[in-house]
Amino acid sequence: MILWIVISLDLAVLFYWRFRREHRFDGIIRAAATEYGLPPALVKAVVWRESRFDPTVRGSAGEIGLMQVMEDAALEWATAERISPFKHELLFDPATNTQAGAYYLAKLLKRYTNTDNPLPYALADYNAGRGNVLGWLKGAAATNSAAFVATIGFPSTRAYIQSVTNRYEQYRKGLH
Repeated sequence: MILWIVISLDLAVLFYWRFRREHRFDGIIRAAATEYGLPPALVKAVVWRESRFDPTVRGSAGEIGLMQVMEDAALEWATAERISPFKHELLFDPATNTQAGAYYLAKLLKRYTNTDNPLPYALADYNAGRGNVLGWLKGAAATNSAAFVATIGFPSTRAYIQSVTNRYEQYRKGLH
């Protein structure tokens, strides 16, 4: 009986911690998504995949924060928003990071509006970069998202698209 109570308490703490971790930035995510015309569930799915809601994370290629924003993307956002002076380290702030990341994601989605579904293209671009995406845009893959995903040369980028898309659907349906 006591063991069951201890296990139950441990599980309750674990679920509370996970719930708090996944929801503590909801307001910031919603504000950034609204600012740039994105579904909050999509921005949250990218945050989940990029950082698992850890604003202090730094990637091996210099990405920073919740949405793992690269310096060039951050500077583009800062210039567009007339934020000066700007230092890449400011992206450790969750609100700043999410604003810059949402700006960049919205830009990428607009880049692929001539396709049947811009999301896989934008996510591939966010993950693997424009140069790689341009290499995968051949034949039907230029406008057909299923063909595009099939041409992606990096298994990790295909997995990235799938995991963000799945999590986006979960968040859209309120299953989180």
